[in-house]
Amino acid sequence: MFKKADLFLLLGVFISFFVSGYLWFNGQRLEGIFTAIWVPAILGFGIYFKLMLIRGRIHD
Repeated sequence: MFKKADLFLLLGVFISFFVSGYLWFNGQRLEGIFTAIWVPAILGFGIYFKLMLIRGRIHD
């Protein structure tokens, strides 16, 4: 179901999410917001590459 690349992308999303929450609640609000922006960016790249894999433009 999940490939190794999918798990690494999700791991990156979770790490980014928790680091941004940690920074936000420890008073570093701008750094927390900056890190929180990474979450949708990582997911977007993951979706893009998954769609290209499905369409056959990228080979395993």
